[in-house]
Amino acid sequence: MNTIRKTLIIGMAVLGLGTAGSATFAADTPAPGRHGQALTQEQRDARMAERQAKFKEMMAKHQAALHDKLKLTAAQEPAWSAFIAATAPRLPAARPDRAALAQLSAPERAEKRLEMHKQMIAQHETRLAALKTFYAQLTPEQQKTFDEATRRHHGRGHGGGHGGGHTMMRHG
Repeated sequence: MNTIRKTLIIGMAVLGLGTAGSATFAADTPAPGRHGQALTQEQRDARMAERQAKFKEMMAKHQAALHDKLKLTAAQEPAWSAFIAATAPRLPAARPDRAALAQLSAPERAEKRLEMHKQMIAQHETRLAALKTFYAQLTPEQQKTFDEATRRHHGRGHGGGHGGGHTMMRHG
């Protein structure tokens, strides 16, 4: 009787492990499209376009809310328009082809990265100039409102610990 019981327990344990192993394997196997593994280029492009559209919509809402909070005068509207135009998110330049990069030497790859960083710095300088021009048009009360509205995004789960958060000035 003891042998039958042991055999039955061992059999159930093996079955249980087999079922648990299958469930674990199924859980570890990424679903199609997860992390982009099983997506076609068209599907990735469609997802990127969808994200960009949502981002633009979100930015428009933030800009409208900030505009309302600032209570801009008619004389300040042209400065606001110039500021928004200069700080509009820009799509990143096309990334270099990985195969082409693989053919480059380490110094050549570093030069490519440096050139991309220089382009980003130029964009940031343009945005900073637009910010300074717009900010100078604001009253001290409006400046305080602007500072509070743009500061809110830093340090609250928006990447504040790594160089800033998602403000108008951040993207592009």
